[in-house]
Order: sequence, then structure tokens, then C-alpha cells
Amino acid sequence: MEFKGFSKKTLPFLEAIRKNNNKEWFESHRDEYEKYILEPSRAFVEEFGEHLQALEPTINFSPKINKSLFRIYRDTRRMGAIKVPLKHRIGIIFWQGSGGRMQTSSFYLHFSPDELFVAVGVRWFEKPMLDAYREYIKDDKRRESLDKLLKELNAKGYKTIEKGYKRFPRGFDADMSSAELSLYKGMATYKILDPKLIEDGDKLINTLYKIYEEMLPLQQVVYEISLRVNNAD
Repeated sequence: MEFKGFSKKTLPFLEAIRKNNNKEWFESHRDEYEKYILEPSRAFVEEFGEHLQALEPTINFSPKINKSLFRIYRDTRRMGAIKVPLKHRIGIIFWQGSGGRMQTSSFYLHFSPDELFVAVGVRWFEKPMLDAYREYIKDDKRRESLDKLLKELNAKGYKTIEKGYKRFPRGFDADMSSAELSLYKGMATYKILDPKLIEDGDKLINTLYKIYEEMLPLQQVVYEISLRVNNAD
């Protein structure tokens, strides 16, 4: 299936999910979900995945649920989970390496009636990745190089995720150059765009490719950190 963009009915359908967030409503509108969300998402993954391989040949993608696509239903059983059963935000991920898709560096996006969110990196480190990240930035040159890279990305209009800690972890202190990097719980950069961009297939792919090309240096740094987790196993 050729990707031509998402339907103009896609965002209104997601808004309808937000207003009718229950399984009974969704099951009676499942055909619309498949037509406006699932089928074009699969086509997008296939086409854009091939584009991304021009940037990073080892990137992984698959137009399947729990691969590049996410389930529409939330796991409401988890502690602290949002209790409404359906997502009105559609996530898509292209991940690098053999680790879990959320704990290796990735090209990620999601869209909702409110925004098109585009990012690279890992937004939340689990402990093995957090330990590898902190070990990586203990080296002065690597830490200062990452700090410089983030500032360069910020100058281009990209934002760095918020810090997750207020106190320096063991091995770091305020006298170290770029010590604030140790306060992050993840490492990613992102940009928020108009969600209606998803309706123009060519423009969406061209815009995303340019953004990911500029974000690629951070993608590569976070991927190098993820390899340190694998090497420690």
C-alpha cells in the first residue's frame, strides 16, 4: 500500500476517541480505526522506514503492533497508569540495535489532535541504561561533547527533554563541567509540529527526514550508550 498521507478524518477520529473513551464505542467504530489509523500507519512505516535506512542502515522497523506500532488499548493495570482504556495519541517507533525498542536509541513520533511530536533518543532510562549513560558521561570529553551537541540542537530549534533529578548522583558534583547532564533520567531531543502535517504524505516524509537528519548525531550517541548495556550482559 502506497503511503499518501493520513486522511483528513484521522485527527477528528482521534478526537472522537478522546470524547468517547470506552471499549464499547471503540469496538463499534473499529472499521474507522483500521481505515484512518492502522492501514495508513502501516504504509507509513514501510515507506519511511526505507528512508530512514538511508540515514542509519541498521535501523529496525516493522508495520506490526508491538513493533513499530503501538496498541490502541492502554494497560490500565499498571500502578500510576492512566485509567481510560484507549489512546487518542498514536505512536510510531523505528529503533536501532537488538535491545528492547524502548531502551535502545530510536526515531520516534506520535500524533494526536493536539500535536505532532518528533524525537530521537530514549525518553526514560531503565536502570541498566541509566547506569550505562552515567558511566559514559563520567568521561570529561564525552560529557562536554554531548553538552555541546545538545546546545547545537537547541540552537536549531530542537528541545531537550526535562531533567529528572535535582541532586547529583554519586560520582558527579557541581564543580564538574557540564555536570547537569547527570541529572537526566533519559536523553532525547524533540520538536513539536502542527498535527495536520500528517495529511500530506510527501511533505510529512520530507519534513521528518530533515529533522531526523539533524538529530542523527544524538541518535548515534544514545545508541553507543545502549551498546554498553549489551556489552555488559
